[in-house]
Amino acid sequence: MNIIQSRRTQIRDYLLLVVGAYIMAFAIVKFWAPHDLVTGGVSGLSIIIYHYTEIMGRAVPLGASNFILNVPLLVLGWRTMGKTFIARTAFTTVLVSVAMYTVRMLPDIPSDVLLGSVFGGIFCGFGIGLIVRAMSSTGGTVLLASILHNGFLRHISVGKLLFGCDFIVIVVGLFVFGPESAMYAVIGVFVSTKVTDAVLEGFSFSKAAYIISDKSAEISDEIFIRINRGVTEISARGMYTKEPRGMLMCVVSGRELVQLKQLVYDMDKGAFIIVADVREVLGEGFSPHNTPA
Repeated sequence: MNIIQSRRTQIRDYLLLVVGAYIMAFAIVKFWAPHDLVTGGVSGLSIIIYHYTEIMGRAVPLGASNFILNVPLLVLGWRTMGKTFIARTAFTTVLVSVAMYTVRMLPDIPSDVLLGSVFGGIFCGFGIGLIVRAMSSTGGTVLLASILHNGFLRHISVGKLLFGCDFIVIVVGLFVFGPESAMYAVIGVFVSTKVTDAVLEGFSFSKAAYIISDKSAEISDEIFIRINRGVTEISARGMYTKEPRGMLMCVVSGRELVQLKQLVYDMDKGAFIIVADVREVLGEGFSPHNTPA
């Protein structure tokens, strides 16, 4: 059973890689490149190379430059990063490069520069999210930042190194295409980052309710019966009275929260409730989670 589950997980991951690579390539080729939006990374350098080589009459395809620029990074990464991670990253890099070459045959998407930056960010962020969910990387500056952190600059976080690498590429784009294009590129990066976070953290928002009441046992029984949700009691102590008491934790959907609060206050008008946002919930009653073998 574990072998079957493991293979299913691998098949799912590689399907996510293929779909994510093509969505990302579609965003770059059809939304960002036509408007000269250098959003950082190797894809941004590829757009700059395409621009200059097109002027010279022999444009280098985005897919070709994306692959060539990633090759030395993959070689360096093989020595400093895990081989499994680099193998998947190499597979994804080839996929994205091939996808960039093939999606250019699709009809052009008419859009102005603002729509191009926003919708490019939406598609690119979604594609990157799928790729990262499949435990891979898009290569480029993400891989470069990881290599620098693991091999040379351990005192600087990967996030800061990634920001520095992308910032340099965006500055180059600023000098090549001008400040207006660079500002629209920043919009694209912002949208892409938000969409990537949403894909990784989940689209369904739930609520975690923490309930402090002298009638916690009765309230938990009613939650089981009327809302059909699990409840966990956490040992706590009131620092004013110094007396131990139970605090209930329950995760519910947004629609169930109203019912939960009404239930609690019907039973104990003096109850204390803390409600927190939850980005993703895995387990019984919520999203299923298949653990790789």
